[in-house]
Amino acid sequence: MTTEINGDFSINDNHIKVQAAKPAQVSNVNCDKMTLKTSRVNEDKPLLTGTATLYNQNGSNFLSPTARTLPDTNISSGPMNESLEKNVANGGSTSDYNPLLNRQLENPTSNFDTMIHLLKGNIGTGILAMPDAFRNSGWVVGLVCTALLGAVCTHCMHILVRCSHELCVRTQRPSLSFPNVAEMAFEYGPPKLQKYSSAASKFINTFLVMTQLGFCCVYFLFVATNLQEVITHYFSVKLSVQSYLLILLVPMILLNCVKSLKYLTPASFVATILTVIGLGITFFYLLQGLPKTLSVKAFSSWQQLPLYFGTAVYAFEGIGMVLPLENNMKNPESFGGMTGVLNTGMVIVTCLYTSIGFFGYLRYGEAVKLGSITLNLLLKICKLAQSVRAAMAFSIFLSYGLQFYVPIGIVWPALKGYFHSQSSQRNAELSIRVFLVTLTFALAAAIPNLSAIISLVGSFSSSALALIFPPIIELMTFWDHCSGKEFTLMFVKDIIIIIIGFLGFGFGSYASLWNIIEPISS
Repeated sequence: MTTEINGDFSINDNHIKVQAAKPAQVSNVNCDKMTLKTSRVNEDKPLLTGTATLYNQNGSNFLSPTARTLPDTNISSGPMNESLEKNVANGGSTSDYNPLLNRQLENPTSNFDTMIHLLKGNIGTGILAMPDAFRNSGWVVGLVCTALLGAVCTHCMHILVRCSHELCVRTQRPSLSFPNVAEMAFEYGPPKLQKYSSAASKFINTFLVMTQLGFCCVYFLFVATNLQEVITHYFSVKLSVQSYLLILLVPMILLNCVKSLKYLTPASFVATILTVIGLGITFFYLLQGLPKTLSVKAFSSWQQLPLYFGTAVYAFEGIGMVLPLENNMKNPESFGGMTGVLNTGMVIVTCLYTSIGFFGYLRYGEAVKLGSITLNLLLKICKLAQSVRAAMAFSIFLSYGLQFYVPIGIVWPALKGYFHSQSSQRNAELSIRVFLVTLTFALAAAIPNLSAIISLVGSFSSSALALIFPPIIELMTFWDHCSGKEFTLMFVKDIIIIIIGFLGFGFGSYASLWNIIEPISS
């Protein structure tokens, strides 16, 4: 192997030629293994970027009399070194590697397409639950906290994208997924925490599966609840929510046997159109006959505030789709920035959440139906209001497949290796799809409390993904790249976000579980 890095030294088989800082000082050394220490990467990692210092196995610096004991690293093999060799052989260096210029995409998305996907991914059942969230917080606290939470969640999305770019440079990869970013962050984090890199990836995958299956439970229950109200109103047929869930089970299974997102695109398009129409008509009703703000509470109570947090975080939890969207953009540099796709999209989302939450709570006050503002529209004996219920129910039904695509994409690859023939793999994947859909049905039927499930999913899993993991990943990624005031500010900021996430995680989950148990016991 022959490798040249920054022109400072070269390696030829077992002979190492070192060029020191002084032009005339050259050393030739025979050794089997060596360790590289850089200013940008951990001491026990192969050199990726930064200035290199060479040590032998007993820790002696070839260019300095100072001795230091470092772990041995054999750079003659390994995927990271192969990537480094390939880049150097092509005349490049890792510090010059730009992942944005090395992505080969068959069908890249434009800025507008990405914006639409971002809005569609964030606007679902959560926005219809925001009046319920304001009921649990009060209108003043709801306005302030929703704006702040939107800003913090958007910042955490930027953190994830920034860490992904940095780790793509270090690993010479054009793109990374959320679990990959977590794994690589720990891999290049403090030495004592590097052993947890694999666990970090599994942790992210686990919470992604729990979050998305939680969304699927909410979607299942939302469709059943709305369908129950419409049919009861028009046909006077009184059936339980569980009965409607059972009726929906077979159509849901058939919908989720579609394996390709390509064939789900028409369903997503129709769902988007129905959502826009439904929200427009909902706004029309909310703005009719608004009372004064004195008729509702400015602050609800400390006991109800955790429920607000869970519902709001559930609504804002779109961080799982940020990297897939950015990775598939034609102009990914337009994703970030003050006026980039991410900020623009999240400002729109925050304004919509705040508007629906405030006007919904102001219009109906404490009579806001739990879980979805559309349930209040049935108080109006009007076919237009009833059409909103049907349109939103059908829209969420079609969107179920998109939410289900994430957990099946994580679970099935992990189990695929246990099945060897094509027929067994085909049957096994189908069985797993049926099982997961049935699982969401069973959970929704066991807890037919839409508001409580939304708050529980938001507090338990969404807060971890949106507020806890991103700042931890940032600390792991840049722990040795910042110093002084810069590191202190980053550390304090990330710790504050993590504390907020854990407080919401703990108190929100407790309040949501109590909200589930209390109606059952009463």
